[in-house]
Amino acid sequence: MANQVTAQANATDWSSDAIVARREKYFAATQRKFVPYQTPLIIKRGERQYLWDEEGNKYVDLLAMNLCISVGHAHPVVNKAAREQADELPHCTTMFFHPVPAHFAEELTQTLPAGHDWVAHFTNSGAEAIDLALLMARRYTGNIDIIALESSYHGATFGAQSVTGISGFRHNVPQLGGVAFAPEPNQYRGIHGPGVAPYLDALERTIHHATSARLAGMIIEPVQGYGGIVPMPDGYIAGAIERVRAAGGLCIIDEVQSGFARTGDNFWSFEAHGVVPDIVVMAKGIGNGYPLAAVVAKAEVAEAMADKFLFHTYGSNPVSCAAGRAVLQVMREEKLQANAKHVGTMLLERLEALQNKHMIIGDVRGKGLMMAIELVKDRRTKEPATEETALVFEESRRQGLVLSKSGPHRSVLRMVPPLCLSEDDVEPVIEALDRCLSVVES
Repeated sequence: MANQVTAQANATDWSSDAIVARREKYFAATQRKFVPYQTPLIIKRGERQYLWDEEGNKYVDLLAMNLCISVGHAHPVVNKAAREQADELPHCTTMFFHPVPAHFAEELTQTLPAGHDWVAHFTNSGAEAIDLALLMARRYTGNIDIIALESSYHGATFGAQSVTGISGFRHNVPQLGGVAFAPEPNQYRGIHGPGVAPYLDALERTIHHATSARLAGMIIEPVQGYGGIVPMPDGYIAGAIERVRAAGGLCIIDEVQSGFARTGDNFWSFEAHGVVPDIVVMAKGIGNGYPLAAVVAKAEVAEAMADKFLFHTYGSNPVSCAAGRAVLQVMREEKLQANAKHVGTMLLERLEALQNKHMIIGDVRGKGLMMAIELVKDRRTKEPATEETALVFEESRRQGLVLSKSGPHRSVLRMVPPLCLSEDDVEPVIEALDRCLSVVES
């Protein structure tokens, strides 16, 4: 009888109205806010690049649960590794030793450029990892000032929010001090137009007019994610690092969205720029949905914090680390980096064909399986088509797609699917997007 009562108490109510009502009643406003659709989308099941809602409707997932699903929903290899570890020991705090996190640290650091001693600190989320990276840079250099890019996104904690250059993500409270912003080198709508030199000049001005000219570091997304899938142009990151290091600062690369083979050509997107960072922040796809993130740094940089301990309660959780190890294994065995490049190239070509057909598309851009369509009211003025983007976004759900709208003006359709998206998915996705765009142009 007792077991029956417990089972009834823990039963999950899958009725749509009840799900919405419970969330509205018991979620704090801070968690209720993040709802993109006019009518909530309730996800019940996922398999590789596909999702099903509570009514059984199928979707192509072009969002990967905000890039957290790298090798595919419910991947059997990843889930098996996590399940086996959970059956043996669900958690082991970092004050005690366990082999799985140590193995994962070894395997993860081996993906970074050779010739350097890399070490890892595991955290629970990307925002926590950003905070740690900022602290690490300040401790190592002895300097305070950090430079970030406008239209950047690094997270919602106090530290991460303070280096985020989009007002919609910054709460109306005093932000962390010692942060200055430089214009992002957006080659479509950047304030200095196309090119790299004007943005490096602007960075020089930021260093000399908005900081003490003694830097702790600069934080850069090689491809700005929530900023609207804005790839850094060739030469910018290398030029920025040169200037920052001349001012005593470190290079912090945020690979939370662009890392783990997503851009196709390289495992880490910074590799395409011929640079070696001092600190790399990684999360999201690292665990394929299991809560996990990391700061990987050069050993001498991390050693600057050796005098005081700093830990994150679940940061080296063996279940999540077992999942992380399996993610690396699956990426190798299923050749997902090559797949991201191949399928991403196909998809980008078809998106460019859509641009020729639909005048509302101002720009199509991206690398690998990290791409975007930016909608404009007028191609000449580049006025953001915010309302139209919202309409296309709502229609995309009805057409069986899950994606997101992002960018400072919410005028960018962001597509970042699991890396297992196949070439067979490309044409259905394009046809669905074509129908969506036709709705707002009719």
